[in-house]
Amino acid sequence: MLAMQYEITLPADYDMDVIRARATGNGPLLDDFPGLGLKAYLMRERGVDGSPVNQYSPFYLWNAPAGMNAFLLGPGFQGLSDHFGRPRVRHWTGLAYQEGGSAGATPRVAVRRRWSVPDDARLAEVTAEAVFEAGRLASLGGAVCAAAGVDPYHWEMVHFSLWEHDSPKAEGDVFQVLYLNTPERERLSCDRLARSC
Repeated sequence: MLAMQYEITLPADYDMDVIRARATGNGPLLDDFPGLGLKAYLMRERGVDGSPVNQYSPFYLWNAPAGMNAFLLGPGFQGLSDHFGRPRVRHWTGLAYQEGGSAGATPRVAVRRRWSVPDDARLAEVTAEAVFEAGRLASLGGAVCAAAGVDPYHWEMVHFSLWEHDSPKAEGDVFQVLYLNTPERERLSCDRLARSC
């Protein structure tokens, strides 16, 4: 599993209804995309849920690099780049994915938390804690799913969770979910430390 996200920060006076229309209009195009476990079309609005910016920030969970590469090098990402400029794409190796008690619900918000791994940290301990936290988040009321990943170039960890209500029980940046693709979601369940990814 691979996690991926890019962020397109927009002017403070940008009409965010353009982003809403883009997500609902283009979203169905990836409903059957090979290799895609999950794509959440995410948006932050300046002044909403503590966001300092207007931002379009889709988050992806891929089952295999081939799917991610096909998307990034294909017409969909090129169209986005033609419209907004080509964004830098963050990606993390997946450590864990857990379905939540509200797995069947349509998510309303997402929470993403990133943090740096201290230089003196024991990597096995840090990743075990991240996997445990993904499971803990998934077990909370209203959780649709939760995932954890690591970027071994920047030594950055990420937690990502989807919630069926507007009051998520996770800390981090809060995003509105505009649309959700889940063509291969059933293949995402994994725990890298248990070697079951």
